[in-house]
Amino acid sequence: MLLVLVIAAALWGLGAMLGTPHRLRWGMILMLWLGVVLLHLVLPGGHPLRMATGESPALWLLLAGFVALVLVYRKGLRALRQRAEGTPEPERKGLFSEAELDRYARHIVLREIGGPGQKRLKEARVLVIGAGGLGSPALLYLAAGGVGTIGVIDDDLVENSNLQRQVIHRDADIGRPKAHSAADAMRAQNPNVVVRPYHRKLTEDIAAELFADYDLILDGTDNFETRYLSNATAHATGKPLISGALSQWEGQLSVFDTVKGTPCYQCIFPEAPAAELAPSCAEAGVLGPLPGVLGTMMAAEAVKVITGAGAPLRGEMLIHDALFGETRKIGLSRRADCPVCGSPAKGA
Repeated sequence: MLLVLVIAAALWGLGAMLGTPHRLRWGMILMLWLGVVLLHLVLPGGHPLRMATGESPALWLLLAGFVALVLVYRKGLRALRQRAEGTPEPERKGLFSEAELDRYARHIVLREIGGPGQKRLKEARVLVIGAGGLGSPALLYLAAGGVGTIGVIDDDLVENSNLQRQVIHRDADIGRPKAHSAADAMRAQNPNVVVRPYHRKLTEDIAAELFADYDLILDGTDNFETRYLSNATAHATGKPLISGALSQWEGQLSVFDTVKGTPCYQCIFPEAPAAELAPSCAEAGVLGPLPGVLGTMMAAEAVKVITGAGAPLRGEMLIHDALFGETRKIGLSRRADCPVCGSPAKGA
């Protein structure tokens, strides 16, 4: 039995090194389990392979039953958590109602999206980190565009000074959790989407489990600690990461998708700059419409990644200068010594 567990651990570790998504890694372990059970059912008692893998299939069947119980428990716990957050998830249907077909008609007539692309949007699960300047327009356009499940995580409360640029919130929302204010605005905009608000900070102990529930991550935060965490977790879980940042009159945007060979965020920014070199919006100021421009671009990249339309900004960074009305793109390269996605150091 120990031999099989070692093989399972090796498969999981190899998958992690290669950036294989969790679902594929679990699939490999399931195939290993099926092979062991089949081996016990086919080979006669006392066979060396049976002796080396636990002698009897009963132990493996009990193990499978225990894992199934754990999965059912986790699913039930997640449903209770959603109910406590006030976001019960309705049954997801693949077909569109007449109202939805009319709502998304301008997408459906686009050759690059069409009906299949709109169906992929409805089936997609997108997590947005931050319901601030960048998250506000991104969340509204994701909801308007028909993304089926949208998660938003933010531990801040709405403040009066936010309203100059964080257009998803209203004056009446001052003092409310941003995640819940944003969720209400999305539901009001499109009642056909499922919204999951998380009023908490993204931390290392919850990041991997949270990311595993989604297909695509958008990071619109304003601090490097969260950016590095979301980048490392997106790489580890095999999720594409759309990252935006801005200050004063300028913003930048890129799609980090290491499963497809792109560099990651830490390849481009190996370490956080000194505080005086990257002042916050409160310290340096920011043009009100600038987050709207960049956040809307993030939503557009999300639609392209989900539907397969066009050429997302993989391996490229778009830089927008609102003061002089200039937009340009630069190419990005992967770093072999990147601690997140690079190759192991020689001799390690």
